[in-house]
Amino acid sequence: MPIRPILSALLRNKTGAVLLVLQIAITMAVIVNAAFIVSQRLAKMNRDPGFDVPNMIAFQSWGFGADYNHEVAVKEDTDYLASLPGVLGVTTTASLPLSNSGSANTFAATGEEFDEAGADTPEIVANTYVMNEQVLDALGVELVAGRTFYPEEVSYRTPQHSSFAPSVIMTRDLAIETYGTEDALGKTLYDGLGNPAEVVGIIENMQGAWVDWDDLTHVLLMPGIAAGPFLRYIVRVEPGRRDEVMRVIEETLPARNSERMIRRIQPFTEIVARSYRRDHSMTILLIATVIMLVSITSLGIIGLASFAVRQRTKQIGTRRAIGATRRDILGYFMVENWLVTTGGVLLGALLTVAVNMWLVDAYSLEKLDWAYIPAGVLILWVLGQLAVLVPAIRASGIAPAIATRTV
Repeated sequence: MPIRPILSALLRNKTGAVLLVLQIAITMAVIVNAAFIVSQRLAKMNRDPGFDVPNMIAFQSWGFGADYNHEVAVKEDTDYLASLPGVLGVTTTASLPLSNSGSANTFAATGEEFDEAGADTPEIVANTYVMNEQVLDALGVELVAGRTFYPEEVSYRTPQHSSFAPSVIMTRDLAIETYGTEDALGKTLYDGLGNPAEVVGIIENMQGAWVDWDDLTHVLLMPGIAAGPFLRYIVRVEPGRRDEVMRVIEETLPARNSERMIRRIQPFTEIVARSYRRDHSMTILLIATVIMLVSITSLGIIGLASFAVRQRTKQIGTRRAIGATRRDILGYFMVENWLVTTGGVLLGALLTVAVNMWLVDAYSLEKLDWAYIPAGVLILWVLGQLAVLVPAIRASGIAPAIATRTV
């Protein structure tokens, strides 16, 4: 079909076409960048945490009574929880992974404070957790080398505790960051004060506290029990028994010791969901924005095509009278819309890149994957053709007699 007559017709009625081109361009810039951000947020929220989130329970214990004995309370509570049917492991901890709250410390592969040049020895920052000998069972992490903590390595810490643990377990990512290609097992790790600890275990993966942290998988586990009177418990249960065990804990544990309070018993999934709440809300907002813009753009295409059909009723009837087929009329409007859409997506591609550059500069977002641009072009092409289809079919149904009725 000749393109030139269609372009001439568009130029004679260019206001509507120009507005639609701008609308398509803006729509493409927004939906492509929104789709990219949504994909990044979904990938972030769906990262493997490395531990058994669906089958874990967390709660707080707070000693307040005059006769509260922290060591006795922890021992009794841990033994009781471990004895409950369906429980796989129990550990105490001062903070929870993926809670957006925790502790991070600096470590080094050598005990030297300065090298010969006088520069600081390279230090590694890791999210640290103090847990007991049941830590691997309580988290459900995968041990790829070494062992868990021995019971005799687990000591009660004081509020002013500053000495390093005798042994540590680290994630594979932290081991690679600290020791490179060398086998980390059996190596010595030094804390910020130069205190040494032996690396006794390597776990495949575990995410730390802060979901937006670049070093989220730099996690170090140390043996010990946090100083009271406040601490947290993590309980891991057999699949399908989480709610059952939670009810038992709620009903029985508080009554076992009147000198301490048990509070905030919750599935670990709720803790993780709260940490990702902002990402989840942004994802929903962006998806809603994309749906709204696509709907408005589709209505704009339908409206312009319907207006063109009404304005050209006589012209269409005349073309039908001199031999144009229904297919010719249908093709005319489809090609016309394709030209408008193409102008919009070409302008939209430039606008998409410009918007992404601004987002990268203003909000430190990632650079747009170029594959999203042709995907956006294709989607809007298809959308444009589908939106104009109904008005085009209606135009192709105009009878040749209309040419004489409208004289």
